[in-house]
Amino acid sequence: MAGQIIDGKAIAGKKREELKQAVEELKAKGITPGLAVILVGDDPASQTYVRNKQRACKEVGIYSLLLKYEENITEEFLLARIKELNENKEIHGILVQLPLPNQINPKVVIEAIHPDKDVDGFHPLNVGKLLTGEDTFVPCTPLGIIEMLKEIHIDLTGKHAVVIGRSNIVGKPMGQLLLGENATVTYCHSKTVDLPSITRQADVLVSAIGQANRITADYVKEGAVVIDVGMNRNEEGKLCGDVLYDEVKNKASYITPVPGGVGPMTITMLLANTVKAAMKYTAK
Repeated sequence: MAGQIIDGKAIAGKKREELKQAVEELKAKGITPGLAVILVGDDPASQTYVRNKQRACKEVGIYSLLLKYEENITEEFLLARIKELNENKEIHGILVQLPLPNQINPKVVIEAIHPDKDVDGFHPLNVGKLLTGEDTFVPCTPLGIIEMLKEIHIDLTGKHAVVIGRSNIVGKPMGQLLLGENATVTYCHSKTVDLPSITRQADVLVSAIGQANRITADYVKEGAVVIDVGMNRNEEGKLCGDVLYDEVKNKASYITPVPGGVGPMTITMLLANTVKAAMKYTAK
């Protein structure tokens, strides 16, 4: 029997309705949540991501400011723009679309964003708060995955969760959030020996390995919850995840599709973090 599909689009839609209400309540207090997005260069994928983010902001009533700059800008110029946004009271969240050109150090840029406006959850101060269990801004993809699991009533307490990937954007924070939900967490990565032997132990398997169709049924325990973070292109150029969906869906209890799974939740959590930033601003 095929596993149940976790419909990220539907869950995201429900969450956005809740965010619309929260935005209306903030506007009634004279605060319109504002998100500034900085886009450097003409990378087509980045342009698509930014368009989707702007469309989502409009949908829930968030003020969206797009700042587009040429590929050849200096790091000093970009840092100066971020400083202005840090001081702008109409902007509650700042997002710099990655990747950046080679002359700009993304670490320096991320650290220049005020932690209270770091809606991506990448600033070292917010990362530290996540590790120590404090309330903070959390990277949007892992946060969206936790929301999905809660929506389908998966109790993570005592479950063995295996995360494939150790990036600062998905893998590392994903593991910390799962720990926060009382799961037992194992991290795997490109250097892991005999990966299938470990992933077959997972009650919840989160793949962020970035390799098209790498995770076959042989990697999955019967009845596991499988979350596919991958956004890849197969040999035919078709969008696909890390998980060989048609094969694994017959073994999993729940599974996310690509597209329509984790992706819609990532942008929705960006909106949620922006609203949260605006709420924190009103509480000052």
